[in-house]
Amino acid sequence: MTDSDTPRTTFRRVMLKISGEALMGDMAYGLHPPTVERIAREVKVVHDLGVEICMVIGGGNIFRGLSGSAQGMERTTADYMGMLATVMNALAMQSALEKLGVFCRVISAIRMDEVAEPYIRRRAVRHLEKKRVCIFAAGTGNPYFTTDTAATLRANEMACEAILKGTKVDGIYDKDPVINPDAVRYDRISFDEVLAKHLKVMDASAIALARDNSLPIIVFSLDEPGGFRGILAGEGTYTTVHA
Repeated sequence: MTDSDTPRTTFRRVMLKISGEALMGDMAYGLHPPTVERIAREVKVVHDLGVEICMVIGGGNIFRGLSGSAQGMERTTADYMGMLATVMNALAMQSALEKLGVFCRVISAIRMDEVAEPYIRRRAVRHLEKKRVCIFAAGTGNPYFTTDTAATLRANEMACEAILKGTKVDGIYDKDPVINPDAVRYDRISFDEVLAKHLKVMDASAIALARDNSLPIIVFSLDEPGGFRGILAGEGTYTTVHA
């Protein structure tokens, strides 16, 4: 394939943020290996286009700190348990990507040298330059911060050009489209509007951090085959949150 035949992409380096629930498939909890493999194939297609990819995966399919806290568990302990759940998901995704021939590194904000690298920014940037996928695990390493905030923080540190948030719906709606058939999807919306209207895109601290650094967030459906690649080619259905 010549350079002129290679599909053009909008971004050179991106952060892909997905929830832990996205890995469950049709199960009530845990990991669904065929779903993990399907998402890994989507990542490989984009990686093969030459795009440098960072990933952050939530842990809600295994344990969610807030829900543990709500059930009486001490919040800091619950949040650390949630961080460990994200490491499990990151290792599962790493295994799926490497089966497809994509070199990958799991980088943890909590030291666990036997299973993941510690987070060192310059080393992570070098991995990206060598075309390795970097999966950032264990959130920010601090309780009270969500993986949304971790994804936005790492995206800024890695000089990503956008955050792509894969969800179960094809963008941001004025109300829940699952229970409201008349919900209206936004093509573009500002960070301030997202905050003012309390739209559940990411938590407020993540939105504010992205806004302050003019880092666009693109919300798309992870269930749409080829959706990840389509966005990078300027195709498909999605919502852009902009400054």
